[in-house]
Amino acid sequence: MSKTVLVLGGDGFCGWPTSLHLSAKGYHVVIVDNFVRRRIAEDLGAPSLTPIANIDKRLDSWKKVSGHDIDVVELDVAQNYTELRRLLATVKPDAIVHFAEQRAAPYSMRDAARKTYTVDNNINGTHNVLAAIAELRLDTHLVHLGTMGVYGYDGDGLEIPEGYLDVTVEGPDGTRYPRSILYPTKPGSIYHLTKSMDQLMFQFYARNDGLKITDLHQGIVWGTQTEETRLDPALINRFDYDGDYGTVLNRFLMQAAAGHPLTVHGTGGQTRAFINIQDTVRCIALALGSPPASGDAVRIINQVAETHRVRDLARLVAELTGAEIDFVDNPRVEAAENDLAVSNATFKNLGLQPIMLRDALLTETVDIALRFLDRANLATVPATALWKGPVQGDDPLLVASRVAAE
Repeated sequence: MSKTVLVLGGDGFCGWPTSLHLSAKGYHVVIVDNFVRRRIAEDLGAPSLTPIANIDKRLDSWKKVSGHDIDVVELDVAQNYTELRRLLATVKPDAIVHFAEQRAAPYSMRDAARKTYTVDNNINGTHNVLAAIAELRLDTHLVHLGTMGVYGYDGDGLEIPEGYLDVTVEGPDGTRYPRSILYPTKPGSIYHLTKSMDQLMFQFYARNDGLKITDLHQGIVWGTQTEETRLDPALINRFDYDGDYGTVLNRFLMQAAAGHPLTVHGTGGQTRAFINIQDTVRCIALALGSPPASGDAVRIINQVAETHRVRDLARLVAELTGAEIDFVDNPRVEAAENDLAVSNATFKNLGLQPIMLRDALLTETVDIALRFLDRANLATVPATALWKGPVQGDDPLLVASRVAAE
């Protein structure tokens, strides 16, 4: 009998290809989503560059090419605990993959309304899932997509371990006590703040209720397609290019495709971690296949393949496309230059051989940017969210209500 996995946020950029990959590997997949990401894209005037079919068309197409069924439940896990609990009690999933959080740092910093929405959605959603698993006493493995951003980006050259820092504390009598603590967080946005708070909730529920939890601290995801999403045009994955949700690489690629200079924030000396979308779905599958035991500490894994400075990434895209590079003011509050050394030993030991930026799929991503260029709203490409300064625009409560509305 196949194992059942709920994919919360399974209609999104990481959730959709993960759902297909797990289904292809024989899991019974149930997507749980409120489809708010589609509504936010429309609100921003920046729908996916790639044409995204409705969820029924997506699932019908997957059934035709794979022979596998994926079920879907429309549910807001952050706002409807009763229905979430009922779903978990009925399905009793072997695992839950949790993508159901507002994922964009710039969007979380646009104004007070988006800050409030991000905290409300992300914290409530994560806690509701934890509380329901604990209340129902389910033996469910929770796999959560976190972010490397919880560690901050100041960087001093030390390698960031996988979640925990071994320290020694000296007592009043001189006795030295070894301790393993969560690596100190230094979130750079409200989005990253919610991910830092997730860690404390995971730590509590693992210790207090024996929940089995894996927290994946992921780098910036590049690429668009996976083996499964390429099987049919209706399965194509999202390509976000705007200043709120578009990754720095996608933003560069859109600018290059449109003949605009690549806009690098500040000096471009910010170092970021990267991983290909194909490796993201492989890492999720590897994590599901290696759950911690009940009572174990939260397993924290750095889900990264490589690191690059932003200006070096821009040069790589410029070499590939012939685009020029333009340095502009940085809207973020962050160090102008930082190093970033990251341990990714766990996934390497589990057999992951990551796809590297220079080796593959940049060309595929460029092709997608060029192929669908006529769908782009280029006015949304520049980053407009400022990390500091007065909040302008609509009344925060009205905007928050509109963002969350069905």
